Amino acid sequence: MANVVMMSDGKLVKLSLLPSYSAENVGSTRVCAATTYEYGNDVDGDDDTDNSFVFSIDRSVLVNPSHVSITKMIGEGSYSIVYEGLYQSQPVAVKVIQPCRTSAVSREHKQNFQREVVMLSRVEHGNILKFIGASVEPTMTIITELMRGNTLQKYLWSVRPKRLDLKLSISFALDISRAMEYLHANGIIHRDLKPSNLLLTEDKKQIKLSDFGLAREEIMDGMTCEAGTYRWMAPELFSQEPLSIGGKKHYDHKVDVYSFSIVLWELLTNKLPFKGRDNMTVAYAAARNERPSMENLPKEIVTLLESCWAEDPKLRPEFTEITNYLTNFLQSFCSMENVPAELVEIEHVKNREHFNDIKEDSVSNCSALNQVNVKQKKRRRSLLAFLRCVLDWFSKLT
Repeated sequence: MANVVMMSDGKLVKLSLLPSYSAENVGSTRVCAATTYEYGNDVDGDDDTDNSFVFSIDRSVLVNPSHVSITKMIGEGSYSIVYEGLYQSQPVAVKVIQPCRTSAVSREHKQNFQREVVMLSRVEHGNILKFIGASVEPTMTIITELMRGNTLQKYLWSVRPKRLDLKLSISFALDISRAMEYLHANGIIHRDLKPSNLLLTEDKKQIKLSDFGLAREEIMDGMTCEAGTYRWMAPELFSQEPLSIGGKKHYDHKVDVYSFSIVLWELLTNKLPFKGRDNMTVAYAAARNERPSMENLPKEIVTLLESCWAEDPKLRPEFTEITNYLTNFLQSFCSMENVPAELVEIEHVKNREHFNDIKEDSVSNCSALNQVNVKQKKRRRSLLAFLRCVLDWFSKLT
């Protein structure tokens, strides 16, 4: 049961949802998840609400909202709420853009929604959240596969202060790297890579990348720089000179590599990067080339981290290189675990036989040495007897 707010005759009425209701009714009955939005001429009260915005989304990706039912809330973002639901009897995740009535959504959020739908509908990879469909009216929704393992962020919180197993951490990092390698190969920059946008399978063994609201195609011209989340944003996104809202700045796909390095550091340490600092001091620290501590991390991973969060984007590796590096590291790390028991036993026997050979050689050497010692003792006794005779002879002469 989820608490919602129904707006009727200008009044806010709190109620509980039935165990399941149609996504189509979310907009038609003007039912919205309880947030800080106020009811007025526009639900969200934004001055930038623009009903002249025309969506440009291929009809083939749109679904009938009456075929979608939603139940419990499983997540919440800055301008959306995610529910567990059903689409054609299939368990799905339903992302509902807030406010729930499309006409009340700001132009910026409509653009982000359209960008996310277009991007998700274009990509298909084992480590990227599978897109199922979307609806525009009466409510803007995105339907994807359901990931029951929740976010990486919540998983890390659940085991903190303990660290993840190194093998699992590197395996997760490989999943992320492969997803990013695929995106960059297709000219897409994610721009918001962080643990809360990484989802886990139910068995907590695989990661999939989600939330393409800030993703965009890489272009040579400048792009908006107020994209991402401060703790994971590359330093080149922090402008040292004031820019107007929506101002453009040149950067490339290497901003994702920097974000990846911070996520990798979190996977290895299970700590919050730049803990205790606010957004402004985090931005200042990153811009001054300050990075999280790498104490007690494997030296091979330290090398990778240093290259991925290099101040100069040109010095950062491509995700193709990162994937290869992590694959080799993981194979090396797991090599002994993968040796068959038979080979281990054979090696043990060989080692034991070798030890016995050494032992026998040692015994033989000891016997030979003893024989030499006996001969030397006999020779010394003979020599002493001879000397006594000589001394006796000299004493008689005198």
